Amino acid sequence: MSVVALAPAPRSGGASWAKGLGRLMRRPTARLGLAIVVAFLALTVLAGVLAPHSPFDQDLENTLSPPSLAHLFGTDQYGRDILSRVMYGSRTALLAILVADGFALVLGGACGLVAGFYGGWLDSAIMRLADVLLAFPYLLLALIIVAALGPSLLNSMIAIGIVYTPQYARLLRGQVLAVRETDYVLAARALGVGRPRIMLRHVLPNSFTPILVMATLQAGSVVVETAGLSFLGLGAQPPSPDWGAVLADGQTYFLSAWWIATFPGLAIFLVVLGFNLVGDALRDHFDPHRRMVK
Repeated sequence: MSVVALAPAPRSGGASWAKGLGRLMRRPTARLGLAIVVAFLALTVLAGVLAPHSPFDQDLENTLSPPSLAHLFGTDQYGRDILSRVMYGSRTALLAILVADGFALVLGGACGLVAGFYGGWLDSAIMRLADVLLAFPYLLLALIIVAALGPSLLNSMIAIGIVYTPQYARLLRGQVLAVRETDYVLAARALGVGRPRIMLRHVLPNSFTPILVMATLQAGSVVVETAGLSFLGLGAQPPSPDWGAVLADGQTYFLSAWWIATFPGLAIFLVVLGFNLVGDALRDHFDPHRRMVK
């Protein structure tokens, strides 16, 4: 009887997530972070409706115009509206999060799950490869990968995804090593359940919470890394309204036209702040030791 009762443990863990959502939202930092993230997502969806001008149209009679009623964030050296370019740039930022962070989560999570569950030579091989990738500075490794693939937005997102893959692999492997020795996993093995089913149905759901927290925290870093590669000319190419590309356009004119680089920089800051606040709130919520301290 006790063996049967242990089987649905992962589902009860998912139900506790839903129950704890109300407690999570009582945190002021969580509400602030969630408000920023929701505003960012809404801006991404509604950029085509809210943007006052096209982000690509040039108006050479109004080049380097300071912020005004006609152009709230001013214009760049080609007369393009900065506000519109910042709004449309949110789409690139969201795409980078989905592609780069999602790529790292799926690939790194799969590697960590397999390494932790099966162990042996497979574990050693995957972890040594992760150690090799972690030995490189993040930006340097991303630059090497983009240089090999060629400068483009997609290649920069793939490079960033590869850079963050070892972190997900190591984190999930550590969780799997602990979960695979729990009573409900041992009970499932005693009942003759296949190893792939145990791994996907019992081990993975009970190891996934730290991965969710890490993915939220890494979202801001992905935005910064993507903008950094675009700033260096290895990511989004002109005339893309990517925030990093807009920053690169404004670096030459920073003293005479500060608004070109300031507003996309503020956009990056707010998005990173929002995801970090949400990630910190999730980490505190799911960590029993932090809950006990508070």
